[in-house]
Amino acid sequence: MNLPNILTLSRILMIPVFVIIYYLPAQWSYLVSAGIFALAAATDWLDGYLARKLNQSTPFGAFLDPVADKLMVAVALTVLIEAHASFVLTIPATVIIGREIVISALREWMAEIGSRASVAVSYIGKIKTTAQMVAIVMLLAFPPGVVWAHTGTVLLYLAAVLTFWSMILYLKAAWPDLFPEKSGS
Repeated sequence: MNLPNILTLSRILMIPVFVIIYYLPAQWSYLVSAGIFALAAATDWLDGYLARKLNQSTPFGAFLDPVADKLMVAVALTVLIEAHASFVLTIPATVIIGREIVISALREWMAEIGSRASVAVSYIGKIKTTAQMVAIVMLLAFPPGVVWAHTGTVLLYLAAVLTFWSMILYLKAAWPDLFPEKSGS
């Protein structure tokens, strides 16, 4: 167990903490849950940076890091769908969660056939992740109806568009392996 892996595990442990705090009947609960989510999002960047800088990349960390990210985002979006009770928020959240499932399955399959490199993280994916994390922090911090919550919703739509675009790029890269041309026909 090394520091990057401990940070990744801490991200998973922060999930129930920000959910519980979000639902507390206190005025400060939204801001504190958003702060915990933001801290968890920061550890996502920090654990990867430290793993590379300290040469502490491990198979366990490579497995757990994307799992922690997807759990954190899916749980936060689920909480927000329930709290906002609006199809306006449900649409981008569903696109984001659905894309994560598709890309996770695609990466697993591509790794199985030895072509994992063709579905590596793209620059669009990094922008999408940033927009998504900022949107979720804003939506957790401000209750439905507040102007900043509307801004968070707009950012979530931007993240959903980038999510869909990055999914298309991943599928395009994997297309030759998904649908190989038959030779000699």
